[in-house]
Amino acid sequence: MKPIWIVDDDQSIRFVLEKALLREDLPTRSFTNTREVLAALELAADDESQGPQVLVSDIRMPGGSGLDLLDKIKAKHPGLPVIIMTAFSDLDSAVSAFQGGAFEYLPKPFDLPRAVELIRRAVDESQREEVAEERMAATPEMLGQAPAMQDVFRAIGRLSQSNVTVLITGESGSGKELVARALHKHSPRASGPFVAINTAAIPKDLLESELFGHERGAFTGAQTMRRGRFEQAEGGTLFLDEIGDMPFDLQTRLLRVLSDGHFYRVGGHNSVKANVRVIAATHQDLEQRVKQGGFREDLFHRLNVIRLRLPALRERGEDVPALTRHFLQQSAKQLGVEPKRISDAALAQLSVFAFPGNVRQLENICHWLTVMAPAQLIEAKDLPPEVMVATPAEVPAVIAGATAQGSDEHEAVAASASAPPAVPGTVAAASSSAWESGLEMEAQTLLAAGRHDVWDTLTRRFESRLILTALANTRGRRIEAAQKLGIGRNTITRKIQELGLE
Repeated sequence: MKPIWIVDDDQSIRFVLEKALLREDLPTRSFTNTREVLAALELAADDESQGPQVLVSDIRMPGGSGLDLLDKIKAKHPGLPVIIMTAFSDLDSAVSAFQGGAFEYLPKPFDLPRAVELIRRAVDESQREEVAEERMAATPEMLGQAPAMQDVFRAIGRLSQSNVTVLITGESGSGKELVARALHKHSPRASGPFVAINTAAIPKDLLESELFGHERGAFTGAQTMRRGRFEQAEGGTLFLDEIGDMPFDLQTRLLRVLSDGHFYRVGGHNSVKANVRVIAATHQDLEQRVKQGGFREDLFHRLNVIRLRLPALRERGEDVPALTRHFLQQSAKQLGVEPKRISDAALAQLSVFAFPGNVRQLENICHWLTVMAPAQLIEAKDLPPEVMVATPAEVPAVIAGATAQGSDEHEAVAASASAPPAVPGTVAAASSSAWESGLEMEAQTLLAAGRHDVWDTLTRRFESRLILTALANTRGRRIEAAQKLGIGRNTITRKIQELGLE
């Protein structure tokens, strides 16, 4: 393990902290001023194992202040937790240190057990961030350890050398365009363009021109010839999002392109050859749309060569921690600020939220937290109001919602997530039977689909929800959560690791 670096010109402070941390099996290295620290960091630049796990620094020292040191460290080592020690008279300076990314401040004179506990928390946070960074580096395109997402990844791998048409289904905000981009990136057409168009976002009168282009003079305002999205995607992939909303007459034109690979620009008389792979996506039930007469059956079969179902976020709660850290890093980079960290209790609260808006909603929440959370460490109380509504007493409804299929069930889950919190300690019999019925429905769905991992899939989801709910109830305290669940401390630690809930 890397050492804890202590920076203080007071020899007695260094001595006391060194002895206390060594009793906790935490190695230390001490410095008397900021110049020594910066020089040591330069020497450790080529070997990260020689750098600090956590840095504890006084504010007032000869040769440079701890706040100046904090600024310089954060510029080069943004993920390193820094604890600022300060006398009470420096409290204003210490509070301002949070703006510079300090992990926490430690007022002098300090209580030694509290100081050790604070440093231990910083060590845990440092190790957790290192693991999270490794995972994000290993999965830069899409994140997901849940079995349902692993199925999607395997499908992308199997389709990597194919040009076949793919239909991606899933609720709004679940990441269908990311899957389409991954399919393109790992296909033989990866060197060609990826062109995306949302067919629901463009007025009917303009959509035909957007897709197929138009000739000069084809309609009022068409002063020049314009290439459509099919021509722009030549040699690559065209992603048609929300295909279920495409006007019926345009469906006929799309069918012809998929059938013989040719189309005409609006107002044109010469056939244009389309060398394009089409990937379509929808949140709607296209079979139902066909029955209602709103979608061509022949086009449906042309698109539905390979179907990929993208799970809703509530079906893969074990992915919420990794996605949250990823989006917090992403938001901080976009805004040009220090990335914020998130506590176990806050992650537990997020993990039991139903996320009616799916991954897109989680991304927006992380952006909101980057701007609005008052400190560098996000606590459960800092989460937005819609998340705080999802209390542990509501978890049976959320678990039942995880099995919902189609828009009616989705609306029911969203409604349950926005309902007033239930009285703590009371769960109605109806709720109990609801989640058991939901479990039975999900098992029936998986069995009907021919899955052979139903036991493992549902057991993982059940255990994940149970543990995350207990952690939310105990504000992230694992030992207390284990006691309430009636399992051992080692058992909950092992399960958290196995289920990817760190």
